Amino acid sequence: MCIAAIAWDAHPDWLMILAGNRDEYHARPAAALAAWADDSAIIAGRDLEAGGTWLGISEAGRFALVTNFRAPGFPQPDRTSRGALVTDTLTGRAPEALDRYNPFNLLIAHPGGAAVWSNYPGESRLPLPAGIHGLSNGDFTRPWPKTRRLTGALGQWLARSSGNRAALFDALRDDTEPDAPTHGDDGPDTPFSPVFIRNPVYGTRCSTVIAIARDGQGEIAERRFDAEGRLTGETVLAFRWPMA
Repeated sequence: MCIAAIAWDAHPDWLMILAGNRDEYHARPAAALAAWADDSAIIAGRDLEAGGTWLGISEAGRFALVTNFRAPGFPQPDRTSRGALVTDTLTGRAPEALDRYNPFNLLIAHPGGAAVWSNYPGESRLPLPAGIHGLSNGDFTRPWPKTRRLTGALGQWLARSSGNRAALFDALRDDTEPDAPTHGDDGPDTPFSPVFIRNPVYGTRCSTVIAIARDGQGEIAERRFDAEGRLTGETVLAFRWPMA
């Protein structure tokens, strides 16, 4: 039940602001946010089970994030891990054969533009216009209530223009239940309906905030949580995007 809000080309100071939560089984091993020890220029966490990642940036000027798309009959265990979509994008390889993956949403960005790709119910590639957008585990064009809650918080943050990332992390820790029950196309029901999911088996594993200024200076910060929702670690890394 991953969730993200992105402000793309929506503020005079910022090219991109992103706030997102990764929700996953607590038993699935993962490495913390880091600059990868190879020549890929990737900065990301890493799924130690399949080898890919859920979200990351490259100092070559690339960003990618993948979310699962909830659909009847899926996931199917014999399909390629969706984390490969992110690593391919970050290393400059255009993902191909999208039907070999379980249903997904893929958010990609570079200094020249951004887009959302999906392979369900059919392949689509939608350019992302300037503005504030949300993405979770359903149709990008029909944001769930918790997605709208997070995009609203990001909009308020931009309006204040304080630059204080802590307020975005506070929004990502919002475990408030919606006013009315959600189900089906309106999003998951309790306990998976809040922005931050507290569950001993499957819940929010980490929160990430990315800020990229108009001059290409960027910062990516990750906070990690255990099965009880307690903070276990934080990493903050600076990077630079080539803007020309």
